[in-house]
Amino acid sequence: MSVPVVRTDLKELDLLHRGKVRDMYEIPGHVDKLLLVATDRISAYDVVMDDPIPGKGSILTRLSLFWFDLLGDIVPNHLISADVDEYPAVCHQYREQLEGRSMVVLRSQVLPIECIVRGYLSGSFWKAYQKDTNVCGFQLPPGMQESDKFEAPLFTPSTKAEQGEHDENISVDRMKEIIGEKLAVQVEEISVRLYEKAADYARSKGIIIADTKFELGLVDNELILIDEVLTPDSSRFWPLDQYKPGQGQPSFDKQFLRDYLTSLDWNKQPPPPVLPEDIIAKTRARYVEALQKITG
Repeated sequence: MSVPVVRTDLKELDLLHRGKVRDMYEIPGHVDKLLLVATDRISAYDVVMDDPIPGKGSILTRLSLFWFDLLGDIVPNHLISADVDEYPAVCHQYREQLEGRSMVVLRSQVLPIECIVRGYLSGSFWKAYQKDTNVCGFQLPPGMQESDKFEAPLFTPSTKAEQGEHDENISVDRMKEIIGEKLAVQVEEISVRLYEKAADYARSKGIIIADTKFELGLVDNELILIDEVLTPDSSRFWPLDQYKPGQGQPSFDKQFLRDYLTSLDWNKQPPPPVLPEDIIAKTRARYVEALQKITG
């Protein structure tokens, strides 16, 4: 297994942003392009762990590339190339840090909205439902159980928070106020179509996509799909053959890590606890299994 990439250092490029997982660079002389690098960092409860998950960035990149290809008939995406040989020449000297975990993409005007689609009652939505059956403007039927499937997918946008802050769920009406009604209608329709196509495909491979988060941007006033797509970092993946409504589900995502962290006496604030080797290995195994099941 290759040495984990915790942070990149591409001195001749301009670091634009270091997120929880991705490092984003401007490429000198290419104002319309960005370089995205998926590191092996992992976050939980909005805190980046000190211990990486080896190979995680490559897994996320391979999954995103797969979904960009599968979903391209619904909306264009920002991918230009994931082949280092095709990158601008200034990038070639950093091949070791970029190979298999990076993409050159179109620069876009990123919408200030997280486009969340939920097919099942889980996570923060389940917590909110237990207090009030009206959640984020949706009047849900009484008597639903944890992990129940909705009659139709729900589009539940949120605001984008700064690193270390929490995204805030908002109503579709509030989203219309933020980005305008016409664009909001398009965003909702595209997000639901992306989810439905992906969920149907994943189900055929033995995976339930309980919910996921898309990011959309504008290039020349046209909506495009950006960032990562349908990875275990941005989605809740459940094994279809173990699905039982009325309880939490085993998962292929970082819920396993969250469950471990919840068992500790940790206040979910930095600094993070040290991750034991077996937790790192088991988390990685879940990411690998998701990749194998989805891409074959």
